[in-house]
Amino acid sequence: MKTILVHRPGPPRELQLADVGRPEPGPGEVLVRVHAAGVNPPDWYARSGLASIPAELRPVVPFPFTPGTDVSGVVTATGPGVTAWAVGDEVFGLLRFPTEIGASKGYAEYTTAPATELARKPAGVSHIEAAAVPMAGLTAWQFIRDHARVTPGSTVLVNGAAGGVGHLLVQFLRVLGARVIAVASTRHEEFLRGLGVDEYIDYTTTQATDVVKDVDVLFDTVGGPNAHRLTPAIRDGGVLSPVFYGDFGEEELARRGVLIRSGQVRSAGDQLAEIAALLESGAVRAGIDSVFPLAEAWRAHERAEQGHIQGKIVLAVAE
Repeated sequence: MKTILVHRPGPPRELQLADVGRPEPGPGEVLVRVHAAGVNPPDWYARSGLASIPAELRPVVPFPFTPGTDVSGVVTATGPGVTAWAVGDEVFGLLRFPTEIGASKGYAEYTTAPATELARKPAGVSHIEAAAVPMAGLTAWQFIRDHARVTPGSTVLVNGAAGGVGHLLVQFLRVLGARVIAVASTRHEEFLRGLGVDEYIDYTTTQATDVVKDVDVLFDTVGGPNAHRLTPAIRDGGVLSPVFYGDFGEEELARRGVLIRSGQVRSAGDQLAEIAALLESGAVRAGIDSVFPLAEAWRAHERAEQGHIQGKIVLAVAE
């Protein structure tokens, strides 16, 4: 089968198409013919050798490896003990995350998947759309439900609202019954208003804290050295839920009684099934920034590194 291999840390061109043997499903696993694979930040972080992480904290990257954790495809074989899935079932999932880098091998024509980490792909949703959802969708879902614990009627500010996690956050929050204020750049206004946000702030023309005060929860999907600029919008005793690391001014937040609630996304087929129901009903949709063939995975990573992504980048694997 065809797969993508990264033999050494470096730029996107290190993503090379290769021929390897087709894997076999082990106990509790299924073999999936991959139709589409999602592209996520951990993929390009690992490809670069995790250079942004201090050496003493940096996990070992097992070169050569195949990136990719998000897949949508069709079950072609089942391993011992699997009863939930049968050959021909259309499935999607976030595979083996978090775990050893390269263990999930999503950028490939076939991959094995733990049966419990899959959900049934909605019939009305394409493989491209389904592959865009697992990591971003589960991140948004778990941050809302498990970490920030948002309640209906809350006022929520989402920074980076048009990105992979952000655009699903605003939709899940809307379904929950929260009031959603989205922060993004000019080009994303129509997209975000189409997702039903209650208020849109163009950060290129407006400082969010000039117009927004006393929000119950701030989800920050951007982070970075200037992340503290948005925290004055949180009410005293409110919640900051950072998806990415940043300088949030923790001492000042502690003085104001602002709680910081965050966590690591994890594979969860049962939660993905709940998300699938929202996709099937049309209450939530996956935004697609761009699609590239498997052989041009390097182009997908180049697009990712340009930033200002609207929705998700996806690899089309099967014809």
